[in-house]
Amino acid sequence: MAYATNIHTAPQDAAASRFSAIVHTLRTGLAKRKLYRNTLDELQSLNDRELADLGLHRSILRRVAYEAAYAA
Repeated sequence: MAYATNIHTAPQDAAASRFSAIVHTLRTGLAKRKLYRNTLDELQSLNDRELADLGLHRSILRRVAYEAAYAA
């Protein structure tokens, strides 16, 4: 007579998968935040004439940087 044994390792794999997803989410969020800060810093370093050449005004720099970093 033959016996079959079924071994489940799903809880460990599920925990590792969740941890991996959390790490990925954090890394993605940090990368987007860094892109936002770098873009905003670069735009703020431009003088008014350079901003005008780009068609931008200082009042919209945060929005432009946000869209550059977080727009999908």
